[in-house]
This record gives sequence, C-alpha cells and structure tokens, in this order.
Amino acid sequence: MLLLTLISVACSGGTVAPSSTGRTPAPVVEVVDGDTIRVELAGRETVVRLIGIDTPERDGPYTSRECYGEEASTFTHDSLAGRTVELELDVERTDRFGRTLAYVWLDGALFNERLVRSGYAVVTTFPPNVRYVE
Repeated sequence: MLLLTLISVACSGGTVAPSSTGRTPAPVVEVVDGDTIRVELAGRETVVRLIGIDTPERDGPYTSRECYGEEASTFTHDSLAGRTVELELDVERTDRFGRTLAYVWLDGALFNERLVRSGYAVVTTFPPNVRYVE
C-alpha cells in the first residue's frame, strides 16, 4: 500500500521499488528548508514535508526569517543533499499545500528524530500522523 500511495502521489505510470523495510527509496533533489525537501519519485520531483517536527523558517516568499532558520536549513542540506533517503508515510498522505507527508530515513535512522535531537527542530504533531511521537 505504501508503494502504491507514493506512486499515485508522485505521478501515474512510473515505477518505484520499495526497500525490504517497506519504505520507498528516493534521491534528494533539493533541500527547501529544514523540514522540507524535494525528492525524485517515479521520474518526477515531489515535495516532501517531514512529519512530526517543525524547524524555524528562513526567509522565503511566504515566510519571514526566524532565529536558527538558516542553521536548520543548512543542517538538513548538509545531511541530505545528493543522498538517497527512504520515505515512510503515515495516515494522511498530503498536507493542505499538497506536499507529501513522510518520515525520512537516512542510513537506517529516522532523520526527523535526528533534527530534534540535534536541536534544529521541535516535536510538532498533527493527528492522526503520530506513529513516532514517542
């Protein structure tokens, strides 16, 4: 089901192979900010918002600069740019902006959690997407 959902979110007609964990591998194309990335799924770019966390904003067309926004974005960029991550969905598949909602795994570790433990993000949950809230 995870595979079919990611394919339908990304585009129709492509193929994406899940890993042995049931997560879907996806190359990171761009880091938008601390908690948003662009990945390639089924040959198409997809915007992914990391579930369960919130990082400070940096200047953007719809946001104003917040303290440590640039640092959070830099941390995510340095960690994920050019890498292949694994995406895991929860109950809701997209947010009100049309972004895919996912837990991002890097080298077998939950990157969303790494952002919190490193001080770049706070836990922010929006039920029903609460699989890893603990």
